Amino acid sequence: MVFPRRGRLSLVILLAILALAALATAVRSADLGIREARRTGPSAPMQAEQPRTGTPIWPRWSGRAGLHGRTAARRPRRGGGGQASLSPAAALRTALPVASDGRPPDSDAPGDTAPGPDASAPDPAPAAQSPPSTEAPVAAPAQSEPSVAAAHAVDRDTRPQAASIYWGAWIGSQLTGTEAPWDMGAVSKFEQLAGKQVSMVHFSSPFADCSVSPCRFYGFQGAVMDQIRAHGAIPFFSWGSQSTPASLDQPDFQLADVIAGTYDSYIRSFAEEARDWGHPFFLRFNWEMNGDWFAWMEGVNGNQPGESVAAWRHVHDIFTEVGASNATWVWCPNVDPSGSLRDLASLYPGDEYVDWTGLDGYNWGSSRGDRWLSFDQLYRSTYDYITRTLAPSKPLVIAEVGSSEQGGSKSAWIEDALDSLASGYPKVRALLWFEKYDDGMDWPIETSSEATAAFAAGIRNPVFAGPSPADGAGAIPPPN
Repeated sequence: MVFPRRGRLSLVILLAILALAALATAVRSADLGIREARRTGPSAPMQAEQPRTGTPIWPRWSGRAGLHGRTAARRPRRGGGGQASLSPAAALRTALPVASDGRPPDSDAPGDTAPGPDASAPDPAPAAQSPPSTEAPVAAPAQSEPSVAAAHAVDRDTRPQAASIYWGAWIGSQLTGTEAPWDMGAVSKFEQLAGKQVSMVHFSSPFADCSVSPCRFYGFQGAVMDQIRAHGAIPFFSWGSQSTPASLDQPDFQLADVIAGTYDSYIRSFAEEARDWGHPFFLRFNWEMNGDWFAWMEGVNGNQPGESVAAWRHVHDIFTEVGASNATWVWCPNVDPSGSLRDLASLYPGDEYVDWTGLDGYNWGSSRGDRWLSFDQLYRSTYDYITRTLAPSKPLVIAEVGSSEQGGSKSAWIEDALDSLASGYPKVRALLWFEKYDDGMDWPIETSSEATAAFAAGIRNPVFAGPSPADGAGAIPPPN
């Protein structure tokens, strides 16, 4: 068809308008996709990484959000008889989870690799609820990397003691693009910032990934722990009896399920793999149990008083039955400076079930309406209760600690914290910094050159022990 000149001009204008409208629609769709990715938060890394690598990428969902006005989701306990036919437990009754090995993310290195979950369970399981909205991670500020010499410029009087302290970190992906220990280069990068080699490396896994159907259960992470030991450090592994995507509404992962033996085949397989691996490691099970922000905590997800202790003892008993004595059990509540969390005495499994105690605590600064708290204001009261009354015979690990830059001097806070640990907390025999951007917060030491330098100067104190991978039978003792 031939259009007159005026008609052709009108057609060109119409086509241009349509093209601009299509472009605007595409931009809006992309923006909605970005917002949705931010909204779903912690589940996204698991969904993206898990099918490719089999590696449990598990961000610290919500962190200590329970201390900041979160209304805990409270689901009534399932009544009466039996499991739903499509539950994760149904799959476990007919197929034992077996660890599979796959290369760590973005690694071309041959040899031992990070184990992944079992995908052989026959019955499909419903995916867990999507987690609530979380803030986007804070980007690391651009800065030149401070040298160890620069860190020493803020050195201060150190007071070496006979009682040494293991030290290390839970290291995120901001340093190399991949979280440690799946990229041990992240550990080396952190050590460059700190000016000293770590003696511990912290990482974690839930029971299962339910972003796929059926749920896939994570096996023991022996190959990853080999990488940590090869680096000269002790593995510190946190294991939570929930699934991802994380939420407080996980009726298939209630404490009652653990106590009733629903996951015994999985736990036993995991314990046997740990035993066969044969080297000592720290096992922090269902941590921060005095709060209300994880699905394994009493008062949420249908969990009842007394079930935290019963679940802990049940899992510990399985490890004992199979002879997995190389696991050092760490019971680790959250600090409670205001006395607002659950009573610790009702949550303690007993000395025969615990090798080390622990504490987690963060200085949120002025973020989220909080106030600046020193290390001593955060830790002293809970530390004193545990070490003087509840478990005086046990060494204690600071398993998660960090400070914001907001509302005060982070470098001064770090200096005070490390100095306090070296001189005023004799039961603390291990320290793990939370070296991750999480909860939208600026926890890593490299958020400013001053904070990095203060950490390097404090950790240089010889009280913080260098590399010494533990060996031998039984619980890991404190360093000499």
